[in-house]
Amino acid sequence: MTVRFKGKSPSRRAFLKGTLASTAGAIAGAGAASAATPDPLITEKQSWAMGLGDGVDATPYGLPIKYESDVIRRNVEWLTADTISSINFTPIHALDGTITPQGCAFERHHSGAIELRKEDYRLMINGMVDQELVFTYEDLERFPRENRTFFLECAANTGMEWAGAQLNGAQFTHGMIHNMEYTGVSLRTLLEEAGLNAAGDLKDKWVYVEGADASSNGRSIPMEKALDDCMIAFKANGEALRKEHGYPARLVVPGWEGNMWVKWIRRIEVMDGPVESREETSKYTDTLANGTSRKWTWVMDAKSVVTSPSPQSPIKHGHGPLVITGLAWSGRGAISRVDVSKDGGKTWETARLANPGQPMALTRFYLDTEWNGEEMFLQARAMDETGYVQPTKHQLREVRGENSIYHNNCVQTWWVKSNGEAENVEVS
Repeated sequence: MTVRFKGKSPSRRAFLKGTLASTAGAIAGAGAASAATPDPLITEKQSWAMGLGDGVDATPYGLPIKYESDVIRRNVEWLTADTISSINFTPIHALDGTITPQGCAFERHHSGAIELRKEDYRLMINGMVDQELVFTYEDLERFPRENRTFFLECAANTGMEWAGAQLNGAQFTHGMIHNMEYTGVSLRTLLEEAGLNAAGDLKDKWVYVEGADASSNGRSIPMEKALDDCMIAFKANGEALRKEHGYPARLVVPGWEGNMWVKWIRRIEVMDGPVESREETSKYTDTLANGTSRKWTWVMDAKSVVTSPSPQSPIKHGHGPLVITGLAWSGRGAISRVDVSKDGGKTWETARLANPGQPMALTRFYLDTEWNGEEMFLQARAMDETGYVQPTKHQLREVRGENSIYHNNCVQTWWVKSNGEAENVEVS
């Protein structure tokens, strides 16, 4: 028999009751066993229930079980000349919730990940301040702390998709992102400790930040942002930062492109203007169709993606209830709504937010629906608290052409085929 649901989300209880009452042949592939077909995993003794497991000290630092070994960061070998100045991608297709484990959160390095001991760490504040200061790691721990959750997105996330559908998987199209709870000290606290009277009127002042690695990755930040919500973080998700994420301390610049989040931060200079460094002129600017380039485009606009079903997370169960899920975020505030389309944007359904959106943090959304083998062109469209609506790729191209690499926040399309497999396509 077939259980159909009309006018509302399908009931899992009704679905399971229907399949259990069916014959084995009638429910082939439906995802629930028939009462007429004994399941040996229930009726027979299993090895794991007939002996002892590992002791408490088998893994002093817990690691994922071997059955989840596929949930890892991946890079695209041809994307960069080597892995030293390169990037890899978060397996967003295999995660749920919103917090990204550090161990699979994407990496972006400009000269490789360095090893810097806490004891050797120093942070200098200099320039137009009342007193130039140098902080040790222990000094930072003595200031009042904050715990705040933010996403970090590389400006080049989805950058390969400007000219058309390129990479087949949410991990590769949208995986230059992670979302963590950071612990640290507000940048305002440290700047005020050094004193800003010498800087005079702060409205036209900037800070220049640089890291301790060979690239230094220097960036200029307006003072207004520096005093607003930036922080120096030394913990993520409750534990020390990983080496690849800037251990022992990094800058957090909520809602702004990841290149601003300088790792291994060693110096903050108060200045009367931007430095116009390499990373904010020849890089991390947006070249338009007429050859001119936009700069100071720091904010990551509202964006979303369906993470499952997707090319790396196809539908493997049979017909019936299906959970469509994904992520949404905005650098301008909290996500207020996400719509999902199954027909390439012709019609839309409002998805359920797992929790109310938080400013500059990932929001998980779900659409509980029914799938009976029909093709779908899945899309998600995010809206944030400012009223901004995520654009289509066509809308972006009309304004910015196809020369850009950065800040592609277009609506993404997955073609879900009748066999449950999915493919990256572009709908025009």
